[in-house]
Amino acid sequence: MSKSTLRDATEGDATRICDIWNPIIRDTVVTFNPVERSPAEVASMIRDRQGAGHAFLVAERDGQVLGFASYAQFRGGLGYAHSMEHTINLHDTARGHGVGRALLRALEEHASRAGHHVMVGAVTGSNAASIAFHTAQGYKIVGTMPQVGWKFGQFHNLVLMQKIL
Repeated sequence: MSKSTLRDATEGDATRICDIWNPIIRDTVVTFNPVERSPAEVASMIRDRQGAGHAFLVAERDGQVLGFASYAQFRGGLGYAHSMEHTINLHDTARGHGVGRALLRALEEHASRAGHHVMVGAVTGSNAASIAFHTAQGYKIVGTMPQVGWKFGQFHNLVLMQKIL
């Protein structure tokens, strides 16, 4: 398998990002959001996040987008201006090949260079693979919010994981 490369996402990547993201939205509890994203919405998100100085990256191999990652401010307001929350999603075929680690490392480096202090991962409590992934990357569980997410007719826990950059 050839090596993947990371680059800044462009608005032209929006459809390929939706091809990865929408099955995750539709079929899993990785995100509690039940509404699929449109290419226009993703293009706007890319533009807005990059315009705010935050990273929005894609990983690709042989011209195919394997995954994407981004971060934005954890919560609104100036008091949280140095605390970021990331999103990483991969195509099924990209899992287990270091793509997620490379994307997360790139986000952390970008955020650190921009003067940010904390990166947060908000993980569905039943997503043991994501909790293990984050733990292996130096994230610590700092809290569990029981039954705050609702999807597929049931409540889900949210695990907050944090890394000091």
